[in-house]
Amino acid sequence: MSENNVRDAVTDAISYWEKKRITYNAILLTIVLTVFASRWPESRSAMSAELLQGLFLLAVMANVFYCAAYSVDVVAQYSGFRDSWRRHRWILFAVGAMFASIIARFISLDIFGQGT
Repeated sequence: MSENNVRDAVTDAISYWEKKRITYNAILLTIVLTVFASRWPESRSAMSAELLQGLFLLAVMANVFYCAAYSVDVVAQYSGFRDSWRRHRWILFAVGAMFASIIARFISLDIFGQGT
């Protein structure tokens, strides 16, 4: 592997995944806010400095896990399926966003209450 090939693959991965990170975070934020609103006014009583710190920590962790896509992307670009991968890597984004959404919903329900 030449240095330029590595640089090109990493640059391509960063360019693709960082544009999607905003959408990923918006999806997760929407889920948390929807659960919060649907559990109102009980969810209001759950608010505290500790809860906000916990939510911040969870948001950081979600973004750390998001970075796992980089390693998959760069490795796939070195395979014989590079062109196909670049056309279809949105599937990895969709599956990852769905997985993160399910986790965000479960955690939000736990934090803000299951409701009736």
